[in-house]
Amino acid sequence: MDEIVKQAMLKWPNVPACAGWLGLDARGHWFMRDDAVQQAGAFPASKGAQLQHEKLAEFIGRNYSKDGLGRWYFQNGPQRVFVELEAAPWVIRMDASGALTTHTGLDALFVHSFEDELGRVFIDTNVGLGLLHSLDMLCFSDHLEQHSAWQPSAVNSADLPAAHGFVLSPLALEQAALADAR
Repeated sequence: MDEIVKQAMLKWPNVPACAGWLGLDARGHWFMRDDAVQQAGAFPASKGAQLQHEKLAEFIGRNYSKDGLGRWYFQNGPQRVFVELEAAPWVIRMDASGALTTHTGLDALFVHSFEDELGRVFIDTNVGLGLLHSLDMLCFSDHLEQHSAWQPSAVNSADLPAAHGFVLSPLALEQAALADAR
């Protein structure tokens, strides 16, 4: 986490969190979601505007983490911005040698792979579960021919969040909690 973010958290410790304003799609792109986009529907059906500013995307990536409930967030100074996830908390890139990297640039180590009902490949790594980027499927299939341990297990994508401890939609979770409180 950036030092400036840590300092802001100390200076303003009681800033309320927000949900629904930031999304991560299946290709590792960040999306800004204003009120109108949120009213138009849930992520990813209603994505919003793709973040184009490279330095801002890098800042989000450096300050991206999860809480004890499995909600992934971007720590924006003193404010925690929960992230709507299209598929998983990480999007994994793979090169021809089999090296894995997250969409935020972290090196990752292979633990296990899964294939869901749509043919998407998810890779469990030392940093958590990620969706393999669609452009890297050929590298993955080439790697499978040489490394049988990478053979994916069948999985239902709806089971992945609970099995791997993450929340796809912190906003939906928050809305359900509010409805239950009424």
